[in-house]
Amino acid sequence: MKKNTIILGIETSCDETAASIVKNGREILSNVVASQIESHKRFGGVVPEIASRHHVEQITMVLEEAVKQAEVTWDDIDAIAVTEGPGLVGALLVGVNAAKALAFAKNKPLIGVHHIAGHIYANRLENEFAFPLLALIVSGGHTELVIMKDHYDYELIGETRDDAAGEAYDKVARMLNLPYPGGPEIDRLSAEGKATIDFPRAWLEEGSYDFSFSGLKSAVINTLHNAEQRGETLTPADVAASFQQSVIEVLTEKAYRAAQEYNVKQVIVAGGVAANKGLRKSLKNRFSSEDIDLYIPPIHLCTDNAAMIAAAGTILYEKEKFAELDLNANPSLMLE
Repeated sequence: MKKNTIILGIETSCDETAASIVKNGREILSNVVASQIESHKRFGGVVPEIASRHHVEQITMVLEEAVKQAEVTWDDIDAIAVTEGPGLVGALLVGVNAAKALAFAKNKPLIGVHHIAGHIYANRLENEFAFPLLALIVSGGHTELVIMKDHYDYELIGETRDDAAGEAYDKVARMLNLPYPGGPEIDRLSAEGKATIDFPRAWLEEGSYDFSFSGLKSAVINTLHNAEQRGETLTPADVAASFQQSVIEVLTEKAYRAAQEYNVKQVIVAGGVAANKGLRKSLKNRFSSEDIDLYIPPIHLCTDNAAMIAAAGTILYEKEKFAELDLNANPSLMLE
C-alpha cells in the first residue's frame, strides 16, 4: 500500500507569512496565513522592508501552528516546499532560509516552487487536473494564459505587455481614493454602480492572446482629470464598474477563445484577481454552455497561501526534483 505523501509548504513572497501541510497534493491538513494588510494600509501599498521584518517576526509561530493544526510529527513530513520566486527578494529570503534551516535540521528534501505554479496548483486542491488545460493567471504582477499538457508542462500563449490586471486595479483604486488593497475595493464598489463609461478594450492584434492594461488605466485617469477640470462629478461606483467591465470582458473573451482554439478539457483560474466576484461571474456565464470544465478556487485559495505551494511541491517531490541547500531567492524567476 502506497504511503501518503505529506509536504510542508512555506510562502513569503509578498505580504503574507504562510505555512501549510498538504497530504497527497490534494488534502489540506493545515493552512495558516498571517496577513500584513493592516501594516501596509496606511502606505497605500506593500513596503518591502516592513514586509520582510514582519516575516521574520511571524515565520516561526506560523510554522509551529501549521504543524500543530495538522496533527503530524516531523517524521510524517516527507519534504519541505518553499516559494523561491518571483516576489520581493527580502520577503522571499525569509521563507527560503526558514525552509533550508528546517530541511537541514530535520534531514528532509528541499523543494523550490515557482509562486505562479503555486497559484495554478491551488486548483488541484479542489479538483483533479484533466489535460490539456488552460490556466488563466491573474494577479498583482502577472496576467498570462498558459496551456498545460501535463504536470509542470507550461506553454505560454499570452501575457501582459505592460501592467498586470491586479496592478491596474491598484492604480485605479488609488485614483478613486479607495483604501489598500485596491482590487477588492473596486470589485465591491463596482457592484453598486453601472458601467456607464465606455472605457477602451485592448484586444491588440487579431488572434493575439496578449494583454495590455496601461491604456485602460490612462483612460480612467484622463476621464477623472477631465471631469475635475470641467467641474463635473463622476460617481466613483460607475467609474469602478466601467473599469471592471473593460478588464473582465477582455480576460473572459481571450480565455474563451484560447480554450476553443487549443481544444482544452479544463479552464482553471489562478492568482489573487481570481477572487474578483465580477470576473468569477463573467467566466461562469461564458463557459456555462460549453463542454469545458471551468474551475476557480475558493476565495481563501486565490490569495497567497502555502497550501498551494505544498500542492505544487508534491508534484516536484514525486518527480524527485529537489533543490540543494544553496537555494536562493529569485525575485524574477520564470515559469518553465
